[in-house]
Amino acid sequence: MADALLGPAEIRELAARLGVSPTKKLGQNFLHDPNTIRRIVAAAGLRPDDVALEVGPGLGSLTLGLVGAVRHVHAVEIDPKLAEALPATVTAAHLSVHPADAMRVRAADFDPAPTMLVANLPYNVAVPVVLHLLAELPTLRGGLVMVQKEVADRLTAGPGSKVYGVPSVKLAWYADARPAGKVPPAVFWPVPNVDSGLVAFTRRTPPPGDADRASVFAVVDAAFAQRRKTLRAALAGWAGGADRAEKVLVAAGISPQARGESLTVGEFAAIAAAAKLSGVGGKLSATDAEPEEVDS
Repeated sequence: MADALLGPAEIRELAARLGVSPTKKLGQNFLHDPNTIRRIVAAAGLRPDDVALEVGPGLGSLTLGLVGAVRHVHAVEIDPKLAEALPATVTAAHLSVHPADAMRVRAADFDPAPTMLVANLPYNVAVPVVLHLLAELPTLRGGLVMVQKEVADRLTAGPGSKVYGVPSVKLAWYADARPAGKVPPAVFWPVPNVDSGLVAFTRRTPPPGDADRASVFAVVDAAFAQRRKTLRAALAGWAGGADRAEKVLVAAGISPQARGESLTVGEFAAIAAAAKLSGVGGKLSATDAEPEEVDS
């Protein structure tokens, strides 16, 4: 079966045979359109020697497209029944199936090391999964992920955009990201009530400076926890007072009256570096963040 892609009839027959029903809890919407699979594989910019990492392969639609394009495919599937069934659907010697939660995998779990992330990600965990994998797998040179259109817009937004926020800045720490197209609901089963979007990204060197990623991300979390406030006010809790926040901002060359939504990831790194020099800086708890930004 590894030479043919799955259409709607094959997907439903396979699910029935396995006794599988898509669940909202796991964010399961199975892709069943061969043309969309070909489009994703082509847009990912894969090389024959790449090692693809797929998260949430489900019934194997995208997996079938990937095994014909790369040297090896690692498929991480949290649903034990789907993980067990995948090798029978995708009969490729260069497929490794990992029955695991993608938020818990580590670099040591994968041999050969993944070079590209290509996945139709469950909507409810898309941002945390992408950030976790980029942090954990330095061998990833880039990828293409399908996520809810709204999430795609946030991941690819730039400073000044209304949807620019924590996910935008944190992804920008690791990679240059761009929108790579829209995907209609009709190519999924069950049909979701939202459009999906493709996000392409290419790994890049983190911004220069003396601050580590955790310190920079703490500044980002603090700045967007109260995104409508000036940075002088928004960073007051993190810095130990508005006056101390202002001193750090001035030292970093950032206007205290600016707002987080106007800053690049490099400017956030400059704030963290200035804070390190002056011994300022803390970390907000998740409960201090705006609801839509938590876990992002």
